This record gives sequence, structure tokens and C-alpha cells, in this order.
Amino acid sequence: MAAVALRIADCDPGDPQAAALIARSDAYMGALYPAESNHFDGIDTLRQPNVRFVAAWQAGRMVGCGAVKRLPGPPAYGEIKRVFVAEDCRGQGISRRIMAVLEQTLSDAGIGLARLETGIHQPEAIGLYRALGYHERAPFGAYQPDPLSLFMEKRLG
Repeated sequence: MAAVALRIADCDPGDPQAAALIARSDAYMGALYPAESNHFDGIDTLRQPNVRFVAAWQAGRMVGCGAVKRLPGPPAYGEIKRVFVAEDCRGQGISRRIMAVLEQTLSDAGIGLARLETGIHQPEAIGLYRALGYHERAPFGAYQPDPLSLFMEKRLG
């Protein structure tokens, strides 16, 4: 069977398909972690000028999304947020492709550091981030230590 072409492009996080994916992500995280361990950026935050939100489409259907928030630091860095792929589309490398676009966004802006927070109950996400070169670090920004959170970073280029 031939692979279905994937297109990744900028998207308004308020688009109905994007909002539906974000809601599915919220529900998934809500089932894994208590509210105080979830660090969601809402649609209004994802529309800010320092954020790039992208979506992945296959055959006209939005199947994934992700965002990167550029932050001044020091050092300046980008925080990866909202990477999510529809359950029936996982295992196809979609999140890896979304991450490549988000990291390229940072490189193009002259930002050489990407950071993220993920949960300890998401072994596939942790495995992806490690495979992409992310390593564990202490909490950053406004994050506080949380036994259910894993903080990671990667130097770009």
C-alpha cells in the first residue's frame, strides 16, 4: 500500500479541526495526569506573535499539530508545545516531521536551543524526543519540579 502524502503548514489553532485536536490532546493528558501537572497553552496563547502553530494533513484531514513558542531567555530558546497526533495515525512518523518543522523554525530565527516538558506516562513521546537528541534537564521558565514531568532540551545545529 502506498503511503499517503503528508502536508505540514501553518494553521490557526482556532480552526475547528485544530481546536478538536487540541481538545483531544487535553482529554488524553487529563486521563494521564492531575490538573496541576498539565501545562496547556490555550488557543489565545497559541495565536501570539512569538508562537508558530502548525498542523499536519493527510488526504485533506488534519491528523496532527504542534507549536513552538520563542522565548527571550537568557538564553533565548524555543519551547515545544502541543505536539499531538490522532490516535489512528500514530506510528507513521508524523510527530517526527512536525518536530522537524518546529526545530527549523527556531534555527531560522537564530535560536539554537529547544526545550520541552512532557509527562512520565508517555513513553512513546519520551522515546521520540530522546531519539531526536533531547536530554533531560531541570525545570525551566515558570515550571516547578513535578515528579510527573520530564523536562528536556536540545541544542540545535
